[in-house]
Amino acid sequence: MVVWSHAPTGVPSFYHIHSLKPPMKTKSILGLLALAVLLLSTPTFAAESKGDPKADFQALFTKIQGKLRGGERTEKALAAELKEFDALLAKYQGQKTDDVANILFMKAMLYAQVFQNSAEAGKILTALKKDFPETKQGRQVDQILASMKAQAEGEKIKKSLVVGKPFPDFEGKNLAGKAFSLKDYKGKVVLIDFWATWCGPCVAELPHVKETYSHYHSKGFDVIGISLDRDRSKLEGFIEKEKMGWTQHFDEGRALANKYGVNGIPTTYLIDGEGRIIASNLRGSRLEEEVKKALGK
Repeated sequence: MVVWSHAPTGVPSFYHIHSLKPPMKTKSILGLLALAVLLLSTPTFAAESKGDPKADFQALFTKIQGKLRGGERTEKALAAELKEFDALLAKYQGQKTDDVANILFMKAMLYAQVFQNSAEAGKILTALKKDFPETKQGRQVDQILASMKAQAEGEKIKKSLVVGKPFPDFEGKNLAGKAFSLKDYKGKVVLIDFWATWCGPCVAELPHVKETYSHYHSKGFDVIGISLDRDRSKLEGFIEKEKMGWTQHFDEGRALANKYGVNGIPTTYLIDGEGRIIASNLRGSRLEEEVKKALGK
């Protein structure tokens, strides 16, 4: 499974560090940002540099990076580093710059993305907005808090998406702009497929989806693809090349993915004719087996 997070563009993240050994289910809070962007845009300074918040933060960041790579990901394991955040903030008290705001911001990200403590992260972000309102980080707080709230709501819905329970209806538009909803598929066995062209595991599963669709579409099976691509033209070209004849929704802004707590792809749900969940995340030949069984009933 490809895991991703959903932060506002340009927001630094600990995400790629703490997912060096990614779990199958990652409760990411914020949006996708390559950690390389932060590291490449931040010059490397000696740890003993004085009077430079960017240099001091880089030294602290390096320490945290080493611990996370070693599997130390709890508040207890990183207690010393958490104290260093506070020491740096005290050292540069009175400086209302982006570089100083970034120290507090990254402390919040540590709580949100590594410790999975959204309550504490929210407190820190609220303090950031109050103390650094004119900084880049301060101006993004409202957007980040809204993302955290949406993520929490999505996680609640995700927990309800179990076999035997109804899949909540949703509305969307296909690539031609025609509106559709899940209730339009009443009476059919439907695969809801969250995927993207850039997702290797998704593309690897595509032959199984195409084969099942080819064998059983005329017998009452259908697919709703929910694409998390960012480039619509690339998506359309891929669909045409692969001759994917089913409905595709371009989930711009990842509204549906967020709504259903999807934080890794491929994520799929197989739904029966009454809209109840039959199975989820079927792989390989299991998809066709379950579709055949469902249609037989």
